[in-house]
Amino acid sequence: MVTLRSLRLLLLPLLLIAIHSPPRALAARKAASKVLVGGWKPIKDISDPHVQEIAEFAVSEHNKLANTNLTLSKVVKGETQVVAGINYRLVVETKDGEAMANYVAVVWEKTWEGFRNLTSFTPVGS
Repeated sequence: MVTLRSLRLLLLPLLLIAIHSPPRALAARKAASKVLVGGWKPIKDISDPHVQEIAEFAVSEHNKLANTNLTLSKVVKGETQVVAGINYRLVVETKDGEAMANYVAVVWEKTWEGFRNLTSFTPVGS
């Protein structure tokens, strides 16, 4: 049977640890608790060959689905999201003849399965 005295003896060390935790450690714990699991994270190197490959795939798939003839000019920016694989959300600059346009392309990739899927391809601002 747990008595009030034995309960106090169990809780006292925890209370002392909480009271004497350095403020920096508490701040770090608070910041860590605010990180979104599955949240979008910026791609540091958009010139990475794999990112370029994903962008080429997105434009090529869009061309097949929409019967267009866009070409990739460059990747403007990008983010990744860990899901059952990785989602890539890229802002790509495209050319259609002389006309330039930016699109947001989302590609879902599972590298271990050799799987890629164009989830969306929308004009910037839509």
